[in-house]
Amino acid sequence: HPILKEINLTIPYGKTTALVGTTGSGKTTLAGLINRSYDVRQGNILIGSHSIKEYDLQALRKRIGVVLQDVFLFRGSVMENILMSNTSISEETVRLAAKDIGAHDFFEKLPNGYNFEVMERGSNLSAGQRQLISFVRALITNPDILILDEATSSIDPNTEAIIQKAITKITEKRTSIVIAHRLGTIQKADQIIVLDQGHIIEIGTHKDLLARENSRYRTLYQHQIAQAI
Repeated sequence: HPILKEINLTIPYGKTTALVGTTGSGKTTLAGLINRSYDVRQGNILIGSHSIKEYDLQALRKRIGVVLQDVFLFRGSVMENILMSNTSISEETVRLAAKDIGAHDFFEKLPNGYNFEVMERGSNLSAGQRQLISFVRALITNPDILILDEATSSIDPNTEAIIQKAITKITEKRTSIVIAHRLGTIQKADQIIVLDQGHIIEIGTHKDLLARENSRYRTLYQHQIAQAI
């Protein structure tokens, strides 16, 4: 049976849209359709005025940067993990991108800096360090659209602050879709879409949705605040 049902929405160009909902609500599936990780069986997705199926898959994926919470890392230096065999991008571009989102000092503090040897799956890096690598990796290709699956794993407060600044910077003036797990991070999103069992049940800004008496978003938000106390 379909995971998403009767979805009809517009994601504004150059703005940040956050997808919110409990596990299994359809957030990741919706984001995956935009990257063509899967194809739509019924209905259509348009980028501008063109169907997503009209785009060459490789060309489409060059336009879309994806930051997943389960970051793919291999045995090699930090620099090699960011470049991913992309020979058309210089190391200087990587350093500038890292500086742009506040990750450069973070990498420089590692033993050997960007030459620090990453173990298979990044087992010798923290969750925050792994995510910063994926941010820079997405940014160096300068994508038109960014899909960001926010990390659920616990991150120390210092790294959390760096990551928050990085998210703000990386989504600035770029069409961004954030799969949100921690609702405190998406308060500035231009549009929040609340999903439940594959249906869109609410759309609005953080302020709008909190002001609604019986909104699901408000319930989820209050529940997270209570857990944090």
